[in-house]
Amino acid sequence: MSSEALELGDDALIAAQRLAEWCASAPELEEDLALANIALDQLGAARLFLSYAGEADGRTEDDLAYLRDDREFRNCLLAELPNGDFAVTMAKLLFLAAAQKLRYDALAAGPDARLAAIAAKTRKETAYHLDHAARWVVRLGDGTAESHRRMQDAVDALWPYTHELGERAAWLALVEPVLAEATLDRPADGWAPAGGRDGVHTEHLSYLLAEMQVVHRAHPGARW
Repeated sequence: MSSEALELGDDALIAAQRLAEWCASAPELEEDLALANIALDQLGAARLFLSYAGEADGRTEDDLAYLRDDREFRNCLLAELPNGDFAVTMAKLLFLAAAQKLRYDALAAGPDARLAAIAAKTRKETAYHLDHAARWVVRLGDGTAESHRRMQDAVDALWPYTHELGERAAWLALVEPVLAEATLDRPADGWAPAGGRDGVHTEHLSYLLAEMQVVHRAHPGARW
């Protein structure tokens, strides 16, 4: 099984599930549609990566999505954290999309033809996700006193989890200019939780999987 495909597929799958929770709850109708479309993009990427990851041992994308326990998932911790308020969701999307873009760009030029083809498609979508999140981070960070406070709080709370994303210098080169334009302080590096890539997750993933997998597990082999 391709470990990289599994990691990327799990990141995208869990991100899609979290973003889908915003359906009918976003601050405006246009954003409701935007987040739903971003969630669908992430789900599409998850299907491609998980299909490839499962081929080696005869498992399908559905097997990997619905029939694994939390310790078998390899997503980053950031993706599984609760949405929080809208500022938290935009900070999460900014941080994750920046990391996804870097990995997809590298894979698109890499030796694995299958991964390169998947990455070439998904990086176009991820570029939009990154731009969308960046615009909101700037809008909120450089907005009212209240929106600035909420955006800074979101960045501060999520920052420790970004150390698990890899490619630190390149990732900072994408993120730091956005924070500067948003008049937000870059948090100091310190505590850096990890473990997601090794299957050690927060309690939040178990609850997310219980909701996501319940129908498939309750009706194994069902056809619609």
